[in-house]
Amino acid sequence: MTIQFRVPEAKMIDLPRPYALFLGDTTAPRYAKTAFGLKDWAPELCLVECALPEATVSVGLPRRTPAQAYAAGARGFVIGVAAQGGQIVPQWVPMLVEALEAGLDIISGMHSSVDDVPALKAAVARTGRRVIDVRRPPANLPVGDGRKRSGKRLLTVGTDCALGKKYTALALARAFRAAGVATDFRATGQTGIMIAGAGIPIDSVVADFISGAAETLSPDAAPDHWDVIEGQGALFHPSYAGVSMGLLHGSQPDVIVMCHEPYRTDILGTAGYKVPSLPDAIALNLRIGGLTNPRIRCAGISFNTADLSDEEAETVMLAAERETGLPVADPIRGGPAFAKSFERLVAACLA
Repeated sequence: MTIQFRVPEAKMIDLPRPYALFLGDTTAPRYAKTAFGLKDWAPELCLVECALPEATVSVGLPRRTPAQAYAAGARGFVIGVAAQGGQIVPQWVPMLVEALEAGLDIISGMHSSVDDVPALKAAVARTGRRVIDVRRPPANLPVGDGRKRSGKRLLTVGTDCALGKKYTALALARAFRAAGVATDFRATGQTGIMIAGAGIPIDSVVADFISGAAETLSPDAAPDHWDVIEGQGALFHPSYAGVSMGLLHGSQPDVIVMCHEPYRTDILGTAGYKVPSLPDAIALNLRIGGLTNPRIRCAGISFNTADLSDEEAETVMLAAERETGLPVADPIRGGPAFAKSFERLVAACLA
């Protein structure tokens, strides 16, 4: 008999899949990051794309109407683009209504709610379909209790925000599975939730319940099973340290991977706050994480070297290895040398 370990459905956003990716009327690829992220990291879930005639952006999927998307097997209609201010713009509404009428549920990471759009609200009432807001956490989350849970856990942490915690977690989860290790990617942000098909938007949870949400997200599992948990914020960020601490306590990680962008000197969105050194960032995360898992360890460092040449990336990664004594890798960068460094990081995580 196969035992499956699942988060209780009542306490977790659970998305209908597979997806039709809605590209709206966008003409700039940078506004379609969610659609491209889903296509890159969960291609098996993405069947078709839907768009208005004005759209010039494509993620390379067959373009279909909502009714054709439903007939092809799609069940979730993902708003894969962002408009100014994160609002659902009026010109999208007819196709969104068309999707509901075709039998699809809309999955949205926008700031608009269904109550803000009367035509959508009416269509939901008429069709019985849903508009699922992945920014809204589930109800009745518990307070964390710190109980030691079975299974193994890895959490990506960072020296700052927006430097690759999600991509690192996704890359590690994929590498673990490729090595034959039972692994789940546990999503804590809107795009990650759409990629995983489920999760909890940790940064929208009331502070008292953040650690409990993380415990709910990563429940008891088989002894050799790994949950790779997407990190949020940074302990050194004056705005977002609270969510990082709650996630660290509730995740109860056996392993952390420190994410960092070399040459970044200032904490994003702040005045006068500096990015910490790697040893300081690692030490603080281990000290705080040790509250709920005294055996926590840092397996290595993930660098975001997107703005560097291969030679520059190799130089800063080698310097960080000498400074910390840990493997340093860029999980996204291609090439044999960088692939080998990522293999060393994966091996260190699983050691």
